[in-house]
Amino acid sequence: MSDSGDVQLVQPISLSEQVGAARSGTLPLQDLIEQTLERLDAVNPLVRAMLPDPRQRERLSSEAATLIERWPSPEERPPLYGAMVAVKDIFNVDRMPTRAGSAVPPESFSGREADVVSQLRNAGALILGKAVTTEFAFFASGATANPHNREHTPGGSSSGSAAAVAAGIAPLALGSQTVGSVIRPASFCGVVGYKPSYDRIPTGGTLYYSPSVDTVGYFVNSVADAILVASSLLLGWREGEDEEAAAPRVGIPTGAFLDQAGAEICAALDDAGAKLREAGISVEPTPTLRDIEAINVRHRQMTTFEFTETHRERYARYGAMFRPESARLYEEGLSISSSDAEAGRASRIALRQRLHERMDRAGIDVWLAPSALGGAPRGFNGTGEPAMNLPWTHAGMPVINLPFGDVEGLPLGLSLVGRFGHDETLLGQAAMVESALVG
Repeated sequence: MSDSGDVQLVQPISLSEQVGAARSGTLPLQDLIEQTLERLDAVNPLVRAMLPDPRQRERLSSEAATLIERWPSPEERPPLYGAMVAVKDIFNVDRMPTRAGSAVPPESFSGREADVVSQLRNAGALILGKAVTTEFAFFASGATANPHNREHTPGGSSSGSAAAVAAGIAPLALGSQTVGSVIRPASFCGVVGYKPSYDRIPTGGTLYYSPSVDTVGYFVNSVADAILVASSLLLGWREGEDEEAAAPRVGIPTGAFLDQAGAEICAALDDAGAKLREAGISVEPTPTLRDIEAINVRHRQMTTFEFTETHRERYARYGAMFRPESARLYEEGLSISSSDAEAGRASRIALRQRLHERMDRAGIDVWLAPSALGGAPRGFNGTGEPAMNLPWTHAGMPVINLPFGDVEGLPLGLSLVGRFGHDETLLGQAAMVESALVG
């Protein structure tokens, strides 16, 4: 890990412990605010995860007073009471501008507060501030550095969100995923990232990239914290189902898909498989996704077409302000037919069904795969390749990144992928896998 002076840049915070102390009153909210802002002031100039907010202390103090008035009794306080949340700057938050990593005027993105932000408020959370994102959640990098090594990318597009959690600025951060924008930065920054099943967290009030696959996700530091958040954010959460999950039977998706990954992450995958077997968990090589190249093309065409549709009016007015990467993507979308986009949409359901059927035939419950091609690349000209995330996102299946291993001090991560709609079971099984991997 990379330090600067006396500041430790990587400092995991337990969300469960933070909200437990806040709910009980052993950590008064005003003290929590001061601690958080002190950490922010010390670390953010180095990692540049959070956007400036001149009214931050005043706003947080006011929101904390509202929480105390709304829930004066510790026994009645909701599960995320006092949770400090960093919010990716594509989600609208009342009294905060949305800039989406762009020079385009913030008025272009204005609208009602994002549904997921309202959910967080209703669960007792405090919105710490906006986290840096790549422009329009695409590839044009922001200023954020990887807390483990500030010469490397934290990943994208949820770059600031992942870095904020890794750097100990906040124990919870919102992100979004169109291809790999939660799972990949979680891997690069060494934190737990969760992308639920498509549409289990509402997306209203969000700047869309591709509505057919855009999924709200989040970053924390443990599976237990991921479950705590899921119980408040996932629509139709089935209480207790995570605790009832049986030990998973794990499949490794061998073949053309896995062939895309680098040697270091494949070695980590082998090591993880050995650890799981030692813990009594079944792990089997399971060939699948041999047509990954065709899946990649369909996903890319559909998402690019929808990106162009999303930004059509904005580009007509502010196109000169788009960064070159975003402008090229917009122009590319103009050449994609609506029939190709519709083929991509149909492909989502077909792939999901095919993966479920493959799991049934192989007798497995979850897939275990790399979360990225390897460790975080050096430099800031890109955010890393999302090839390891694409098929799971295309199929809308839930995925959790579990940190495991490193290469030259940079974290590696593995994805545990469950069945669509069975997030509770996946999270319960992820707790077992996490325990086996750290044991």
